[in-house]
Amino acid sequence: MLTITGPSNKNYCDAISRRSFLTVGALGLSSGLTLPNLLRAEAKTGKRSHKSIIMVYLSGGLTHHDTFDLKPEAPDEVRGEFKPIPTNVPGTFVCELLPKMAKVMDKVTVIRSIVGLADEHSSWQNMTGVGMNTAQREGRPHFGSVVARLKGPTDPLVPPFIDLFPTMQHKPYNSPHPGKLGRAAAPVKVDGEEVALMRNLAVPMDRLADRKSLLAEMDLARASEERRPNTDTFHAKAFDVLTSSKVVEALDVTREPVALRDRYGRGSSKHQGDGAPLWNDQLLMARRLVEAGARVVTVAYGFWDTHGGNFKHMKSNLPTFDAGISALIEDIYTRGLDKDVTVLVWGEFGRTPKINKDAGRDHWARVGHALIAGGGLKMGQVIGSTDSTGATVKDDPIPYPNILATAYHALGIDPHSMVNDISERPNPVLPSSTEVIAKLV
Repeated sequence: MLTITGPSNKNYCDAISRRSFLTVGALGLSSGLTLPNLLRAEAKTGKRSHKSIIMVYLSGGLTHHDTFDLKPEAPDEVRGEFKPIPTNVPGTFVCELLPKMAKVMDKVTVIRSIVGLADEHSSWQNMTGVGMNTAQREGRPHFGSVVARLKGPTDPLVPPFIDLFPTMQHKPYNSPHPGKLGRAAAPVKVDGEEVALMRNLAVPMDRLADRKSLLAEMDLARASEERRPNTDTFHAKAFDVLTSSKVVEALDVTREPVALRDRYGRGSSKHQGDGAPLWNDQLLMARRLVEAGARVVTVAYGFWDTHGGNFKHMKSNLPTFDAGISALIEDIYTRGLDKDVTVLVWGEFGRTPKINKDAGRDHWARVGHALIAGGGLKMGQVIGSTDSTGATVKDDPIPYPNILATAYHALGIDPHSMVNDISERPNPVLPSSTEVIAKLV
């Protein structure tokens, strides 16, 4: 929400205090909407092609045994309660609780053989390509920040990187920072509960314009004092973004037909455990945001840390997952976006083959899995396999940074290229050891 109200001490004539002159809530002016990267990219390059990605992070680590890598011939203590069902790709099976996913598997590639993951409950491996401690120590940036820095915006009124992660109780689940790339490459962050508030401005537009004019005068005075040209201030462009309807309208899923919202399955904005909500409206928001011009939209989706009651939890969550993820994939293809929009769904690791005494599955970093769709990539296949109990990778091991390398490739970014940090020093996007997954391209 854009808030331009405040306490009445040291007021201007309209009761706005100096200290609270401009406070930006949901769109986060201080975390990216100062827009230096956006403005510079626009000035240097103008309009660019619009490749984009929706990255869905499954906080807690989704079990592979009970979703996309079932082992019906394994012993009872491994196999679990669910049966596999056939999909529209011959020879490919998914859990019986995923019937809608079964119908779109020709538009999806399942990667069952991700390796190199650490037993670490965080989004950092997925979003930076390294563990959280390494990323924090070395200032490794978020994937979306790299894209924002290298590609800039497609539209001056739509930020290139929009983060729909809510603030989760387990802090490492939350979004990594832009690292060495600085605040200019930070996302516009929209917390789930603020989405509804963003449809309203706290100040009438005429009064907002007055404050914009005053800020412009302040910028001119500052520029004069510093003896530098003042061509187009960041304040002015930030106001343009905040008063533009594009982002706010994209977040307003009520503009979609009721039948489509029902197809997505709604979900709930209430957090699960110490992780994310299982809120399908955010998946629809993500599709609307990439159509509006965003290059990267990140969504934290559900809670999958099933140390106990794994099967009960899956019975509750998987039908919502099935509706939302299948609808997003189907929607991307129906709208003709599949050559340009990539959907990537993954968590931090898999779960143990052996079911524990609490009917749960514990952390299992030896094997990870991911779903990828669209992006002009090769779909309708399964990459990699695991052994008879899903404990180790049998074929086609895929180091997890290669998932990000392939995502960069789909966006037209060479994962071995350089990105300049805040001091304009070049840094590799990913290590030279990473590879784009050949079977996808």
